[in-house]
Amino acid sequence: MAKSNSDKDKKSTAKKKKNQDSLQVKIDELSSSVEKEKNQFLRLFAEFENYKKRTSKERLELFKTASQDLVTALLPVLDDFERALAEIKKSERNDQLQGIELIYNKLFDTLQNQGLTKLEVNEGDGFDAELHEAITQIPAPKEKLKGKVIDVVGTGYKLGEKIIRYPKVVVGN
Repeated sequence: MAKSNSDKDKKSTAKKKKNQDSLQVKIDELSSSVEKEKNQFLRLFAEFENYKKRTSKERLELFKTASQDLVTALLPVLDDFERALAEIKKSERNDQLQGIELIYNKLFDTLQNQGLTKLEVNEGDGFDAELHEAITQIPAPKEKLKGKVIDVVGTGYKLGEKIIRYPKVVVGN
C-alpha cells in the first residue's frame, strides 16, 4: 500500500509538474503577447505624436504664408505710393503730401502687422547674392566700392523670415 501511495504521489507530482509547466508556457506566451502589444502601442503613439507635431508645424507655416500672395500683390501699390510721395515732395504741395503720407503710412502699417518688413540696404554695403538682386554692374567710382552696392533701385521685403522680394541694386566692379 505504501508503494501505491508513493506511485500516486509520484503521478500526482508529475501531473502537477506538467500542469505547472503548461501554465508557465501559457504565462510566457501571454507575457510575450502583452509585450508585443505594448511595443505596437508605443510605436503607434510615437507615430501619432509625430503626426500631431508635423500638422501643427504645417498649420503654423500656412498661417505665416497665407497672406503672402496678397502682400506680394500689394507691393507694387506700395512702390507707387513711394514714387508719388517723392514727386509731391518736389512740388512742395503740403496738403497733398500729408494726405498721401497718411494713406501710405496706413497701408504700410497694415502690411507690417501682417509680418512685412523692409530689407535695409545702403550704398556701400557689400553685395550678397543671397540677399540682393543685381540688375547691373558699373565701374566703381572709388576703389573701395568694388563689389559693393553703388545704388539701390528697388526696395526688398521680407514676410516673416522669408524674403518675398529681393532689393534691386547696382553693383560696382
